[in-house]
Order: sequence, then C-alpha cells, then structure tokens
Amino acid sequence: MILSLTRDIQRTESRAGLLMMTGAILALLVANSPLYPFYQYVFEHIDFRIGFSDAQESFRTEINKSLLHWINDGLMALFFFLVGLEIKREALAGYFSKKEGLILPVIAAIAGICVPALVFWFLNRDTPENMSGWAVPTATDIVFALAVLSLLGKRISPHLKILLLTIAVVDDIGAILIIAFFYSHDIHIGPLYIAAATLFFLAVLNRRGVTSVGPYVLLGFLLWVCVLESGIHATIAGVLAALFIPLHGKGQDSNNGYSPLKHLEHDLYPAVFFAIIPLFAFANSGISLANMTLDHLFHPVTGGIVLGLFFGKQIGIFLALWLVIKTGCCPKPPGSNWLQLYGLSILCGTGFTMSLFIGALSYTDPAMQTAVRVGVLLGSLLSAVVGYLVLLWSVRRKGPRPRIEKAPETHETEQEAR
Repeated sequence: MILSLTRDIQRTESRAGLLMMTGAILALLVANSPLYPFYQYVFEHIDFRIGFSDAQESFRTEINKSLLHWINDGLMALFFFLVGLEIKREALAGYFSKKEGLILPVIAAIAGICVPALVFWFLNRDTPENMSGWAVPTATDIVFALAVLSLLGKRISPHLKILLLTIAVVDDIGAILIIAFFYSHDIHIGPLYIAAATLFFLAVLNRRGVTSVGPYVLLGFLLWVCVLESGIHATIAGVLAALFIPLHGKGQDSNNGYSPLKHLEHDLYPAVFFAIIPLFAFANSGISLANMTLDHLFHPVTGGIVLGLFFGKQIGIFLALWLVIKTGCCPKPPGSNWLQLYGLSILCGTGFTMSLFIGALSYTDPAMQTAVRVGVLLGSLLSAVVGYLVLLWSVRRKGPRPRIEKAPETHETEQEAR
C-alpha cells in the first residue's frame, strides 16, 4: 500500500485490532455463561424486516433477516465497500499503479491463497460434505495482522508494512472473487437486470464528474438490495459500488484537492473498524465450550483450518517471496531480512474476520459452524503469537536499530493523505 495509507492506519490499527479481539473474547465469555441463550436469541431469532414498493404497490420487495444476517449481509457490505475504495485508490494512485510494486505481493498473496486451500483439501478430501469450507483458511485479516505488527513500532521497516498491506489487499480481492463465484447460489436473473442498470447509472455519474457522494450512496443501496435479492452474496455490491466513486474531483473541486473517494474513506474508516468489525466479531465468535470434546478439536474441518492458516499461509507466502527474490524478479524490501519476511508470512495466517465470514457462508450445520469458529480462532491466535515472536526475535538479533530508508513515495502527495 502507499505511504499515506500506512501512516493513517498506523494511528488506529492497534485500537481497531484491540476492539476486534475484545469483541471476540466477550463473545466467548457470554457463550460460556448463563447469558448464552439470550445471546443466541438476540442474534439468531430476532428478525428485522424492511420492504419497498411503489405508490400503486405494483412492485414490492421485502427483506426479512435475523440480526446475525443483517450484520453479515448488510453491515459487512460497508466493510467491503471500504475495501473496494482502497483497491481503487491503490490501482490508480498507489502501490498497484506501478508494475514493479505489484509482482512480489501479488505472487505471494496468490500462493498464500492456494497452499492453505490445498492443506484443507488434503485433510478433508475423503469427506465431500466438509469440502465447502476449503476457502476459510485462505484469508488474511488486515486489521488483526497490522495490530500485531504495530506492537514492534519503528523497529520494523515501513517497507514491510507496505508489503503486508499490499498482500492483504490482494488477498481481499481473492476472497471477494471466491465469494462471488463459489458462495453465491440460486441466482435470480430479474434483480440482476436492475443491478446492471444501477451500475450503468453509477458509471454515468462517474463519467460526468459528479463529486457529491449522495447519489452514489443511494444507487449503492439500490445495488445492494438487487444483489441480495439475486442470490449473489450482497457484500459484492459494496465492492462494485466503490469502484465508481471518483478518486479526484473535477473543476473547482480538483483545484481544491477534493477527493470523493478519500472523503468516504475518511468518514467510513472509524465506523467500520471501531463499530462494525467488533460487532461482527462479537456476533460470530460465540462458541460454547460446555459440550466441547476432543472430537471438536480434532475434527478434520478444524484441523484443516488451523493447519491451513498457520502452516499453509506461511509456507505459501514465504516460499513465493523466496523464489521471486532469489530469481531476481524483485529485490528484497529495503531494511528487511529473511527472518522478518518469514515472520511476516506467519502473521498473514491471522484470517479472523474474513475467515469467519467465509465460514458462515460455507456451512449451515451448527456443529460444522462450531468447528469453523474453533479452527479460525486457534489458527489466527497461533499465527499472531508465533509471527510476533519471530519478528521480535528478528529485530533483537539485528542489534542496534538500523538506518531505515524512507519508504518510496508514490503518485500521492502528503496533501492527498486521508
């Protein structure tokens, strides 16, 4: 990612990661207390309904979902919208705009998706009903990983943080494509026609240089409803809508340096990472240990996720980094060593948010969902702790803090930072 984004996230990543983990820990405490039935009732059995119709009620649609589904399908669409904004900004004016900046993280991220999936497949290949969770260990939680990395402060080269951020964004793109192609079922064509028309109007707004965010928000909400009704997972609408938000204003707005995209990023970031993500963690991490047995811990799904996140991620990413650097395709990030790159590879196994999200799409059986949650929590925690210890050891071995070169500037200037 670009330097300005790194600086901006550094100011909030520790608190956001702490809130997310607090939400998960609270969910575990509640799930193993007398409050668990109330917890289940609130999130799974209280339904919220919204409906739309024209004046003559010739057209009417209604959405009726539990609070848990509203969080996973609705609020998480804002998370994916923010991810989409970051992806577009990186593609136009950031690290992704330079080909040489893409090779290393893209290859590493692809390997970090494929190897964990292969680990999961190997452990579950004889049980077809388990295989729908193959994508769970392929994800990286950018907030969790950055929160751990930030504990090392300035002892870690900013280039390593840029590499981690870029791998995580490419990983997010992979997760979005996986959800779109493998976790969207029973497609209804009618709503997709309306969604296509909505995308057309979003493109018109973008081409005409409309910088007011209001029309984009209204059309984005309509797009979300249509995608939800079509059977494609609704969070995809967040990414699609984000791609039409202008990066730069036109005319006077351009002269003033106004960026609708960065304006939305600035406004959404606190709500997403300090409210939505902790709420998502709280709603999806409630695991009752009352009837937990060794069978749950050694379930093939649990094992596939834990080993995929911890071993699959580090093997795939570090092997890709080593091959690309050793073959001369890309240089080693300045101010880093092989041990730090290995620690970074381990840290990418913190799949928490996205892994839980994909897990919720993978299984409907409560026992399988429990196996997913146990696997994600154990795999993410193991990756975070071991990754931090390896990175801590690497900076202590280096002795006095080395002179770290300033991270390369990109097309963005300081005035363009969020």
